[in-house]
Amino acid sequence: MAEKRDYYEVLGVAKGASDDEIKKAYRKLSKKYHPDINKEADAEEKFKEITEAYEILSDPQKRAAYDQYGHAGTNSNYGGFGGGYSDFGGFGGGSGFGGFEDIFESFFGGAGGGRGANPNAPRQGADLQYPINLKFEEAIFGVEKTIKYNREETCHTCGGNGAKPGTQPVTCSKCGGSGQINVERQTPLGRVMSRQTCDVCHGTGKEIKDPCPTCQGTGHEKRAHEVKVNVPAGVEEGQQMRLSGQGEAGTNGGPYGDLYVIFRVEESDIFDRDGSEIYYEMPLNFVQAALGDEVNVPTVHGDVKLKIPAGTQTGTVFRLRGKGAPKLRGSGTGDQQVKVKLITPKNLSDEQREALRNFAEVSGTKLNEQQSEGFFDKMKDAFSGKKK
Repeated sequence: MAEKRDYYEVLGVAKGASDDEIKKAYRKLSKKYHPDINKEADAEEKFKEITEAYEILSDPQKRAAYDQYGHAGTNSNYGGFGGGYSDFGGFGGGSGFGGFEDIFESFFGGAGGGRGANPNAPRQGADLQYPINLKFEEAIFGVEKTIKYNREETCHTCGGNGAKPGTQPVTCSKCGGSGQINVERQTPLGRVMSRQTCDVCHGTGKEIKDPCPTCQGTGHEKRAHEVKVNVPAGVEEGQQMRLSGQGEAGTNGGPYGDLYVIFRVEESDIFDRDGSEIYYEMPLNFVQAALGDEVNVPTVHGDVKLKIPAGTQTGTVFRLRGKGAPKLRGSGTGDQQVKVKLITPKNLSDEQREALRNFAEVSGTKLNEQQSEGFFDKMKDAFSGKKK
């Protein structure tokens, strides 16, 4: 298995990078390597690596654990919305000697699953992941989606015990129901007795003499499953939500695992978004900027009127309060920032050129034909925001 890269290296930021720098780096890289956009063979793996790095470094507690312990500090269970992992919980499962015990058992052919573990104890099923594609507006306002996927479910014929209806599993004749057997092995320290998983019942402690015809003795069957997902308003690209009990079936009567839906958000043709803030670049011509105007500005909430003061310069930013996206982990709504961009006329008519000559003369500038060409070039540069 390839060694994980440093999360800071993955995002291309310094270890002391600010939260804003980390977010910007993630947004840039996630757009570049999104599997729906980038069709290179390794794009999906890179996208997963980038998302994993961001999930850790964007959370103060997880980042602190990672900075102190490295990747070992991130080995926790999934939990909650949006973050991907639960809070950091230390090493070894509580004893402090778990790692040494694992090495010892491995060296002497240990049984796996832990000494004294009950093979018939209920165990939770595996977790699943499912990507949900959202339009730009759906991510902002929320939506209900119905998703369908296949999962392992408790066999409807045998109820999960794996035995043919009318029969029951019996205690394993080899291990006596413990799920483990004693094996004598030759080691560098001499002959020792160790315990390993029973090769007859495979650790379950039970034998199935007459397997269920539907699941062939596994207790599970693959079936189509459908669930409704209420996508909350304000979700962003790469965030995820846990749906408890929607994963795969457990064993020995254990609960179902969880389903993690990961949100994939389409980009807008006209808007950019950063959290609850939405950005829009508004084109204006020279006359509108010079004399002022009232224009319609598109927002995700519908068009709004915006007054443009006379003498507005290219690059000027106006803020439309409350016209952004809902704040997912808070109350209220963000703003829309409107940046002015003056449009350069590409082809001037004779009448337009004459009007500009008159403007130049009134402004105290005398032009001959050669100079007028330079003047028009300067006007175009002014329209586009260039500086001479």
